[in-house]
Amino acid sequence: MQKLSLPLILIFTVSLSAEPLIIQPGLPGTVSKEINSEEAINIANTGFTKDDTVFMNHMIVHHEQALTLSRLAPNRTNTQEILDLAGRIDVSQEDEISFMQGWLEERNIEVHAHMSMHHMKMMGMASDQDIAKLSSSKGMEFDELFLRLMIAHHEGALDMVKELKRQPGSSYDPLMFEFVSDLSNDQGVEIERMNTLLTGLSKDPRASLKGGLYHAEEAILNLDLVQSLKKPAGFFDPSNPLNERLSNEDKEDEEEKPLAERSRNSRSPMLSFSNTDMAFSGNVMVAGSYHGFNIYNLDNQGHAKLVSSVICPGGQGDVSIVGNLLIMSVEQNRGRIDCGLQGAGTEPNPERFRGIRIFDISDLKRPQQVGAVQTCRGSHTIQLSVVPMKMASLLFITQELQALEIKKSLKAALKPSRVTIVPPSFESMS
Repeated sequence: MQKLSLPLILIFTVSLSAEPLIIQPGLPGTVSKEINSEEAINIANTGFTKDDTVFMNHMIVHHEQALTLSRLAPNRTNTQEILDLAGRIDVSQEDEISFMQGWLEERNIEVHAHMSMHHMKMMGMASDQDIAKLSSSKGMEFDELFLRLMIAHHEGALDMVKELKRQPGSSYDPLMFEFVSDLSNDQGVEIERMNTLLTGLSKDPRASLKGGLYHAEEAILNLDLVQSLKKPAGFFDPSNPLNERLSNEDKEDEEEKPLAERSRNSRSPMLSFSNTDMAFSGNVMVAGSYHGFNIYNLDNQGHAKLVSSVICPGGQGDVSIVGNLLIMSVEQNRGRIDCGLQGAGTEPNPERFRGIRIFDISDLKRPQQVGAVQTCRGSHTIQLSVVPMKMASLLFITQELQALEIKKSLKAALKPSRVTIVPPSFESMS
């Protein structure tokens, strides 16, 4: 009898829909737990940080006080500029409060209007006593106190933004980044407006002086103006006598920004003509600058007459005189050993010079560079004194706590003096 072999077919059912588990471990030694993909994303969410939410809640409180202060104005002053300012603050702060509350609610963050007294003081907020005093004031008294409190209040908001930006991962959210950027810019501009208004209220004659290149208004007390001198030829750019910086932005696209922001976002020419220092010896006066120095003779009435101008760029241009020598500090990379105008570049090279220049000014009409002491970082300023020692002089040049070696050329120029260069003590720098 023949047996038939029938194949045994085993059918395995595999669920293609099964997903790998997502596990979140707990404390060491505890059982891990399963979480879903939505929970996993929430755990790893980097869209905002705790610092962001704390900032928003604190800024709501901060803005609410600004509303309190601004809403005191209509019944306490008739000054239109103050009323306009208070109106702008009222509208802008209310809109921003609404945005911040919405931002928190969209992220399921509780909105709580609370800030400790310590934080309130740190962030420029007015105290209860300040608000009570403002509430009881009227007219000019109100205007001045309102501006002072509101300037401090706005500056506190800028400090809050700076503190937020120092925190890792903060203001990553695009909406929040745009908000804090606009807030910082708007409050900076408003501070400048308020400072201008406050200056107008001042009784100090210096507060309302008008500027000008050669005919600026002046205010002077307990002094007499003897003479006013224009910058000598070669020490200003005729096409840009004010040495103004150029903006990096197109005027069409440039929005109103505070002065500090405009300054950061501008560029300057290589040569600077700013004055820095003065030195006197007898009837000789030397005025130092980033571009070199100018030598003047002073008459008995104190009137100055230009003798010569020495072009030697490199800053800082602080000057001191001992005998027939003029010592000048140099700190910038554009300084050259040969006093050239073309600069020397940022990388170290044989032409670049930073340190102390020494000039022989025995002929005031033709000063001559007789020594140059190079230092690793240059010299921002110098301190010099001369102590008589029998037939010689002891010359102290102090700079950045560095002891310098005098060069042979300088020794020859100073004979029969004995020259020693020493580092400063901390007492001499105080």
